[in-house]
Amino acid sequence: MTTKPSTSSLRAISTGVLVLVLSGCATFSNDGGLDAVSAMTAERTGQDVRLPKGTADSEAAQAELAQLLKQPLSADNAVRAALINNRGLRASLAELGVAEADLVQAGRMSNPGFSFSRLSGGDEKEIERSVMFDLVGLLTIPIRRDIESRRFESAKLVAATDAVRLAADTRKAYFAAVAAVQSARYAEQVREAAQASAELAQRMAKVGNLSALDQAREQAFSAEATAQFARARHNATAAREQLSRMMGVWGSNTAFRLPDKLPDLPAAPRDVGNIEALAMQQRLDVRLAKLETESTARALGLSKATGVINVLDAGYVNSSKSGSPRENGYEIELALPIFDWGGARIAKSEAIYMQSVHRTANTATVARSQVREAYSAYRTSYDVARHYRDEIVPLRKKISEETLLRYNGMLMSVFELLADARAQITGVNAAIDAQRDYWIAETDLQAAISGTGGSSISLSASASAEAAPEH
Repeated sequence: MTTKPSTSSLRAISTGVLVLVLSGCATFSNDGGLDAVSAMTAERTGQDVRLPKGTADSEAAQAELAQLLKQPLSADNAVRAALINNRGLRASLAELGVAEADLVQAGRMSNPGFSFSRLSGGDEKEIERSVMFDLVGLLTIPIRRDIESRRFESAKLVAATDAVRLAADTRKAYFAAVAAVQSARYAEQVREAAQASAELAQRMAKVGNLSALDQAREQAFSAEATAQFARARHNATAAREQLSRMMGVWGSNTAFRLPDKLPDLPAAPRDVGNIEALAMQQRLDVRLAKLETESTARALGLSKATGVINVLDAGYVNSSKSGSPRENGYEIELALPIFDWGGARIAKSEAIYMQSVHRTANTATVARSQVREAYSAYRTSYDVARHYRDEIVPLRKKISEETLLRYNGMLMSVFELLADARAQITGVNAAIDAQRDYWIAETDLQAAISGTGGSSISLSASASAEAAPEH
């Protein structure tokens, strides 16, 4: 269909198209969404992830990392090192640029199409030129920008989730590494004592003051203590390497120093309060699920808007023939909804929306359960660790002192004294594990409330450490 519109009509159409195009244009932000991610991470971990764009290897970042690793490492410094140096996190943050690019692209109109045809026959030539614009794409720019804007917000939440999860994993790896080093140091002391006992037994057996059975028992204990020390030393190395991976360090940076023992327990455990309501306000996965449901709802609106008419092109046409004046006009191309009225697309969108609604409800239910479970693990681990500190360890110490008094009074032999010392090994290892489990449970509780959810831990000392050799 070709007509000759008036000049005023062409100007009005051109002005309208220009206004829509300019109103839909979008530009990249200065921070690429990193400021929002950094704020959410700092609120939940006390640490910042902000770095200049593309400067993960900058001298400033490396200088800060070197300063963090120069002194005995603390849990907070380990988390900071991971947030500025872990390449997996940097890759996750780079996803923000992808989401923002999609947002900017959604605010731009599709490039117009240009067609040119030339026909000749006999003495006549016909030339036709046309420029076509996607009007549906132009009219739906605001909706598409809104959808991509929500997806950009989702990308920020995902990046913050990765940062908070990395912080929690690093903190737990730190406590596990310190506990493993502490256990390895104690295992070494046990091995040295067992070797001394075995050597004494061998000497006494040579002069006939010890039976072959008792000597064999001492030698067996020494051999088992040596094997336990080897395992404990490897566990300490493995835990240290896990912490190194979390912090993303290699080379000379792996020579960081860990403290000799775990931090002391706090004076009192954290009060439960209304942790479920707090989790509903702060959990990143709950916020992400809600945002995805809103985005799906907006996408459903777009599907309904384009369900019947999803191709509508309009443009300028110019035609010229030999010996005839040039003809100008416009052309409209519309896909006729004869076979496909868009019902299937709309039904699919509605099903996806309901799926998203149910997933959001499930996420909230799981979050409430996780935070209750995390608090139970936290409180139980605190009570167990305090029980070892206030009851079991002092009792073991008192028994050891009484045993030493009896030995000094020649009321028992040296091997009875050593046997009592060996009986304390299990208690000491269990006390170390209980203290480690508390700090891990405390980290899981914090993650369950304000981050991504905590993971359950075993409260049994034997679940994470080799049983001490028995005599």
